[in-house]
This record gives sequence, C-alpha cells and structure tokens, in this order.
Amino acid sequence: MVTKIVNGVLVDHELKEGLSIYVKDGKMIAITEQELPCDEIYDAKGCYVSAGFIDIHTHGGGGADVMDGTTEDVLTAAKMHLTHGTTSIFPTTVCSSVEQSKTALNNIKDAMVFPTIRGAHMEGSFFDIKNCGAQNPDYIREINTEEIEEYLKTGIVKRIDFAPELSGSAEFAKYLTEKGVVSAVAHSGAFYEDVLPAYEQGCKLVTHLYSATSTVVRIGGFRHLGVIESAFLLDDMMVEVIADGLHLPIELLQMIYKIKGVDKICMITDSMRAAGMPEGESICGGKKEGMKCIVEDGVAKLPDRSAFAGSVATTDRLVRVVHKDAGIPLPETIQMMTENPAKVMGLTTKGRLMEGYDADLVIFDDNIQVKAVFVDGKLSVENGELKLS
Repeated sequence: MVTKIVNGVLVDHELKEGLSIYVKDGKMIAITEQELPCDEIYDAKGCYVSAGFIDIHTHGGGGADVMDGTTEDVLTAAKMHLTHGTTSIFPTTVCSSVEQSKTALNNIKDAMVFPTIRGAHMEGSFFDIKNCGAQNPDYIREINTEEIEEYLKTGIVKRIDFAPELSGSAEFAKYLTEKGVVSAVAHSGAFYEDVLPAYEQGCKLVTHLYSATSTVVRIGGFRHLGVIESAFLLDDMMVEVIADGLHLPIELLQMIYKIKGVDKICMITDSMRAAGMPEGESICGGKKEGMKCIVEDGVAKLPDRSAFAGSVATTDRLVRVVHKDAGIPLPETIQMMTENPAKVMGLTTKGRLMEGYDADLVIFDDNIQVKAVFVDGKLSVENGELKLS
C-alpha cells in the first residue's frame, strides 16, 4: 500500500512547499511535486511535516520510570512520548546496583517490541560523586569493564556515560568505541586534560551541558578548563541540552547555539516520570528508591524548592522553546531534534525527510502542537490519540 501525505510544509534544512511524501513498506519512496499512484491520502492541512523527533536521553514519562522494574513501565513512558512526536527513544537508566541495572536493561529489551524503542542508554554508574546531581551517590563507583560486559550481553546497550577523570577512562572510551557503543562525558568534575584523552579515543558527546558538568576553576592562580569549556573548544564534541527553557535559560541556549553551531547540538528531554502528567507530588527515579519531588512551573523540584529535581519536558516542548522563545529558525531547531541525535546514535535511516529513509514523521502546527505521528509509515497518533497498542 502506498500512502501519500499532501498539503504539508516540509521541514528538512529548509521549508519546502508543494511537495508530497509517498510512503510504502515503512519507507519514504518519493518526495516530489509529481502525481504518482497511491492507495490512500493523508492531508496535512497546511501543517509542518518533519522527521520524527529522536530523544536520546529520557528516564520516563506518563507516570512511569525506566527504573520502576517492569516492562510495562518502559512501554508506558514510550507511548506517552510518542503522542508528543518522539518516534525514536532510548530509555535511560540511572546509577544503581548491578542487579537493578540488569533488570532495567532486560525490561527495555522486552519492551523493544514497541516500534519506537531503539535501545538503552546507561547514565551511570561511573561518575564523580561531587557532581552526582540527582543521581544516588550510594551507587557511584569506579570504572569496571567486567560489569559492563554483563550489560552488553543483553545486546541492547547503545550508549554509556562516564566521568573522564576516573582512572582508566581513556581506555574505557576506547573499549566502548571498539564495541560500537556511544560514550559520553557526564556528571564530571574533569579538567580539559582529563577530557582530551577520552575524546581522542572516541568519546565525542557531553551529557546535559551545564548540568553536573565542571567549569573553569583556579588552582594556585592558574585557570583550568572544565567540561563545559572543553566541549566548546573541541570541534567534534557534540553536546546535549535540556532545552525546556528552565534547566538552561533562553540566553544560555542562544549562547550554546552561537558557539557550537547547529550541527553539534542534540536537544534532550532528560524527562522523569512526571512528563506528560498533571503537576503535583511525584517521585524522581524508581518508585522503590526514588526521591520525592514536587512538580510545578513546568519542572520537578526538591520538596523544599531549593533546586530542580528533574525535567518533565516532552520533545514538542523542546522544539517550541528553542524555536519560539530562543528564536532559532525552525529548520535548525528540527535538525537538533532529529538529524543530530540520529547521527550520534548511528540511526542511519532516520532523522531526515529523504527518499529511502524510514517513514517516521511528525505533523505539527505553527504553535508546535502535534497533530499526527507516523511510525514506519503507519499513522500512530492523531490529535493526541495513540493508535498503536
């Protein structure tokens, strides 16, 4: 069956009008002005059409967290995020025991029957305890490749974060690169001289820039670059940004965009379970060992409101903030939510509107309200209603 998507403004490096997308067997087979045979037509009604949003860092949503302990929790989060345009998602673990991590990975593996789940992202447990942020310091430990070997046996681990100042970090980056696993700098108090060896061994991503990442410090009168300045200095270093407009103020988003440029930024939700849920009391992390928090003003906060406890963003909100509030052109905003994360995670047939690419598509209006979502060419969300089981 061939589906033709008409009357959309295509967003792919530029805005393109007058083109139709033809979809067959889960792929875009033609993007053209020509009239080609089709079996059904979907009218975009003048809305924007882009590649599906890709979230490479998310812990939960819809009231569920990856660390809750069941496959159904992973599915609940993935389904909620799909209704907001996320067609590729990497459920993300946190610092935990080996057994808890194995359970989470096996649940993610079982949940991969759902077509948007692409693999697991492990945020932890090899971090700097002084930069643990919302991570549980009880589970932070030194780099251990034997532990990682156990996780890799699941066959679904696509990315692992670590602090490059830890002993053996450059060798660990090389090890992950050779295994085909993306590595990233995270929860780190590293200096430039710590970051560089890991970077040279394939670690080319910084996790949630400005959150639990070191900056310039002065020691004996001499200034030393931190993770943030290292990310700016190293041309091929990609950076994640929690672009909810709260974790990073608009001016900081604009500065990162100005320094790194559109090709080196990935927008992420880094969302916890309260994403897509009403504001009020919640839990950051798994239900058994998580931390109580309060969700208000569009973000999760500690109960005493002294600091943020997590993000409740969805990908459509990120696009709205970066385009509408930060003033970044829509095509470039979409690139940071689609093409760039696809490249980081090796999704070679996703993230663009191109013939031969997977037909993962989001249709949204001028206010970045999602109207429809296609996954593998199938209409999966329409007007907020999930059509996939």
